[in-house]
Amino acid sequence: MNIDGAVALVTGANRGLGRVFARGLLARGAHTVYAAARDPQAVADPGLTPVALDITDPASVAAAAERCADTTLVVNNAGILRGGSLLTADSLDGARAELETNLFGTLAMCRAFAPVLGRNGGGALVNVLSALSWHALPQIGSYGVSKAAAWSMTNAVREELRAQGTLTVAVHAAFIDTDMAGHVDQPKISPADVVDQVLDAVAADREEVLADAVTRQIKSMLSAGANHDH
Repeated sequence: MNIDGAVALVTGANRGLGRVFARGLLARGAHTVYAAARDPQAVADPGLTPVALDITDPASVAAAAERCADTTLVVNNAGILRGGSLLTADSLDGARAELETNLFGTLAMCRAFAPVLGRNGGGALVNVLSALSWHALPQIGSYGVSKAAAWSMTNAVREELRAQGTLTVAVHAAFIDTDMAGHVDQPKISPADVVDQVLDAVAADREEVLADAVTRQIKSMLSAGANHDH
C-alpha cells in the first residue's frame, strides 16, 4: 500500500507509540492523519486532525467511522495495561478492562472500519499486539491474555478481509520505550524504530512485524511446546 497520499487514522494518538505513528505517517506523506484520543484536545502536534474516540464506546466508534469515512489506513494502537497476577489479583476487574480495550475495543474498530476500507479500495489495517501474545509474564498475566486473544482475532479478521483487498498487519514487540514500560529495567526499542518497521511493512504489503530480537526469539520458540525452558 502506498502511504504517500493515504488517509490514516491512529488510535491512542495523543501519547507514546500512537503519537509517533501519527507523526511518522505525516512524514511519509499521508494526506490526512486522524489522531484519535479520548480527549482530542490532548493532540497538540501540528498537521494532525484530532478526533474524539473511546474504542470501548460503540457510539464513539460509530461516530468516528462516519466522520473519518475517507480513511484508507487504520492503526489500532490504543491499549491499556492494568497488571497483576491472574491468581492473586484482588479481583478480575483489571483483566476485564484489558480485554474490553485490547480485544473488544480493537475488534470494534475492525468491524466499524472494515466497510470503510472496503469502499475506499481496500487499504490496510494495523493491529498493535505484543510479544506477550506468545509469552507469559505472570506479574502481568491478564495483559498477555488480552494480547493473545487480540492476535487470534487479528488472524481471523485478516482472513475475512482478504476478499476486499485489505492488508491486515499484526505488530509484535517486546518492551517499547514509552510510559507504559517506564518501570521496566530491560532493553527497549524506540517507538520511532517500531513505526518505521510497521510503515515499511505496510508499504511492502507484509502481514507481520516482529520488531525486535526478543520478539523474534519468542516466536521462534513456539514450536518447542510448553515445556521448554523460559
